[in-house]
Formats: sequence, C-alpha cells, structure tokens
Amino acid sequence: LSQLGFKEPTPIQAQAIPPALEGRDILGSAQTGTGKTGAFGIPMVDYLLRVPTGVGLVLLPTRELAVQVLKALQGFLGDSGVPMALLIGGEPMPKQLAQLRRRPRILVGTPGRVNDHLARGTLRLTDLRFLVLDETDRMLDMGFGVQLEAIAAYLPEVKPQTLLFSATLPHNIRDLTHKYLKD
Repeated sequence: LSQLGFKEPTPIQAQAIPPALEGRDILGSAQTGTGKTGAFGIPMVDYLLRVPTGVGLVLLPTRELAVQVLKALQGFLGDSGVPMALLIGGEPMPKQLAQLRRRPRILVGTPGRVNDHLARGTLRLTDLRFLVLDETDRMLDMGFGVQLEAIAAYLPEVKPQTLLFSATLPHNIRDLTHKYLKD
C-alpha cells in the first residue's frame, strides 16, 4: 500500500476495512469513486495472503468496471504472484479457460460470464471464502438479479465472508442481503 501512495483511508474504507479484517460481512453504501475498491480489495488481499487456500470472487455490473477492479487488485497484490482470472463477456472463452486452469485465487467478473462458467462446470465455488458484490444497485438495475440468484445457488454450504456495496439501498438489495450476508 505504501508503494501505491496509500496514506489516508476514505470514509468508506475507514468504516469497512476494520470489520472486514475481523471477518465480518459488510453492507456498505457509497457512491462511485469513493474508494470502495480499496474498502473490499485490501481486506480480501490481506486474507488471501495470510491463508494459503481459498478463493475470492468480485462481481461487478460491467466489463469496464471489472477490468478497472482487476488492475487495482493487482496493485494491492504487488509481486505476490497470486493468480487471478478476469471472467467477462466479450473476452475469448479459451483465454478465460486458460486462466481458470491456473487455479486463480482471485476471480473478477460479471454475473453473466460467471454463470456461464458455473453452468459449464469450468468454475466451482467450493473454495470460495471471500465474496464481493460491488455496484449491486447497478447490477439489479441492469437485470442481473436472476443471475445473482443463480450464483447464490452455487455458493458453498459455509457461506463466504461477503461484502456488498451499493450507492443506494432499495428494497430489492435488502432482500438480496438475506441470501448473501450472514450478519
């Protein structure tokens, strides 16, 4: 973080990082551009660097956001060598299959493509320990509710630590929290 020039946390980071580092689920509300990637990325990377097994999954509404988040997470990881996969529509499936064969510990993707891989059996969430739903209100506005429900069916019996972020908290998001968040 010091190499990235990270000195002062934003308000969402200051509120989300400490309980996330304790292993607690988070329902956070913050606008785009307020540092949410750090709010979930720093605790997720910390967990994956401390624990030699387990996978983190970050779901986002658009390919562009997924690419942006992947780059930010790569910065947080530094030279750690933790393998990652980008699972988005519009990218060649063979490229994604090659990334999945490397057994990535961090998966960043859009709900549609993640569901494609789950349905094909090329992705399993049995080792999922850390789940992030970012821009959840946008995902629901874009019609991804059914796909998020389908992903929930693949979650391991022991729910992963889950961080759900949204700019707004309408009723459909509050309903979704019952499926994903433990507390």
